Amino acid sequence: MTNQTNLGGRFTFPGTNVSVNRMGYGAMQLAGPHVFGPPRDPDGAVAVLREAVAAGVDHIDTSDFYGPHVTNQIIKRALHPYPKSLVIVTKVGARRGNDASWLPAQSPDELRSAIEDNRRNLGVDALDVVNLRTGLMTLADESIKERVLVLVDLKKRGLVRHIGLSNVTPKQFAEARALSDIVCVQNHYNVAHRGDDAFIDQLAKEGVAYVPFFPLGGFTPLQSSTLSEVARSLEVTPMQVALAWLLQRAPNILLIPGTSSLAHLRENLKAAELKLAPAAVEKLNTIAGSGPTLH
Repeated sequence: MTNQTNLGGRFTFPGTNVSVNRMGYGAMQLAGPHVFGPPRDPDGAVAVLREAVAAGVDHIDTSDFYGPHVTNQIIKRALHPYPKSLVIVTKVGARRGNDASWLPAQSPDELRSAIEDNRRNLGVDALDVVNLRTGLMTLADESIKERVLVLVDLKKRGLVRHIGLSNVTPKQFAEARALSDIVCVQNHYNVAHRGDDAFIDQLAKEGVAYVPFFPLGGFTPLQSSTLSEVARSLEVTPMQVALAWLLQRAPNILLIPGTSSLAHLRENLKAAELKLAPAAVEKLNTIAGSGPTLH
């Protein structure tokens, strides 16, 4: 069993008394191949979740469109009744086709239905945090007012406790924040994909969590000779370096690396103990061009 004492420090979501360790866990990979259907080893998936929580992880990212339904059902099997300290963050705004395709599901009725699916399959009366996914993988600066207001209504009804956003631009964040408190933003970001640098700094000043999805590259794992060089010098893995870089990038960054492997889970959690020297940071910044000084 992993015995983890340092998971990157604590972060409190703005305007709440909800605090989590900065190193969390993303449940997407617990579903079957291509995040569709059941996993090959359901018992193994349960074991990963239980070890993560036993090691101190208190922030799990999921969605009912993973599987679909499969990941949430595994979380419920593994952890329900949930520890009081556990924060489960889910998302709505997409659905899966019968061919495993990823499709938008953004109408008011689809959003309400997705909330019900998440509640039912997680076995909860109210969802801790719901991220509104505004697109699939491309960003568009269209208005999201109508969609946000659906979640605002569900929050008033006690079905959603806090609202976040996923795959959004700064303009969309500003529009949503005028309608409701927004506790987190989940966008594509990692050491090689740094289009959100300025956005992260803005959110840090406002105390809003930034949660990178694909922190290790997603379906195409990060590969970089520079990343490998720094890892060799520290006698750790390249993925551990990539996670440590994110934790040092800004104090509002929360991590949700996913895996269905106990060995990889343990490696990911140990990355929270890794402190990168300034020289290593400078080398890593060259992967995507020079960036801001890390905190």
